[in-house]
Amino acid sequence: MRWSDSRRSEHVEDRRGVRLGGPVGLGIGGVVLALVAVYCGVDPQVVSAFLGEGGGPTTTRVPVHESPAEAELRDFVSAVLAETEDVWIDQFAQRGERYREPDLVLFREGVESACGIASSASGPFYCPSDAKVYLDLAFMDDLRTQLGAPGDFAQAYVIAHEIGHHVQNLLGISDQVHAQQQRAGPELANELSVRLELQADFLAGVWAHHAERMSQILEQGDLEEALNAASRIGDDVLQRRATGRVTPDSFTHGTAAQRVRWLRKGMESGRLEDGDTFSATGL
Repeated sequence: MRWSDSRRSEHVEDRRGVRLGGPVGLGIGGVVLALVAVYCGVDPQVVSAFLGEGGGPTTTRVPVHESPAEAELRDFVSAVLAETEDVWIDQFAQRGERYREPDLVLFREGVESACGIASSASGPFYCPSDAKVYLDLAFMDDLRTQLGAPGDFAQAYVIAHEIGHHVQNLLGISDQVHAQQQRAGPELANELSVRLELQADFLAGVWAHHAERMSQILEQGDLEEALNAASRIGDDVLQRRATGRVTPDSFTHGTAAQRVRWLRKGMESGRLEDGDTFSATGL
């Protein structure tokens, strides 16, 4: 991905020096995600869902020491975020609407959001209650070393997917889906979550389509890196890896094939109108 000459976003909030503690017995290793995982786009399989009786977390501040590699990754994240801003400002303007840029919060180990408290184990997530994306930069290394999805455009896809949730929030889609989930049984609620996540994948593809048109950011192999990443984080792949079996009724993000299909569709189309995953009869 060509990004060195891109502008940097002003909407990166660095909380890597903030450490969370909790009630007695809840060390930083036990900082947890206490939020509605489906609504905030976090896979419940990687969430430690418990809180102690003693109330919320305590916070301390420590110096932030970053390696040259981490400093470069932080710079990369800021550049990708700026690219998403440029694309979505333009796309919303074409619809006669205003795009409100989200903040992207960098953290280490655990973070407190308006959706609750999350550990790094939850992965990157978007909180619609405060309209912020949360990211532990260590996940980008995990993407390569543990999930088998190397490449800078694989990392860019992860960010663009979370920004896709922000777009859904601004368009009112997230609220509509959440309201339906509140009235639905577990099976339908999971299906709605899958459709919401697949649409975020589609929107990541729409971003890639227009970012290339506007800024010529793509290098050879970039699209393949993103598609490979999507294939590595399908519910079926993650479940099989974690438990050795697949339980379709508990899917929240879609299969690897579904995620690849909708990401590719966004890349090829570039049209918001083509991403109605909720009316699609086949995902």
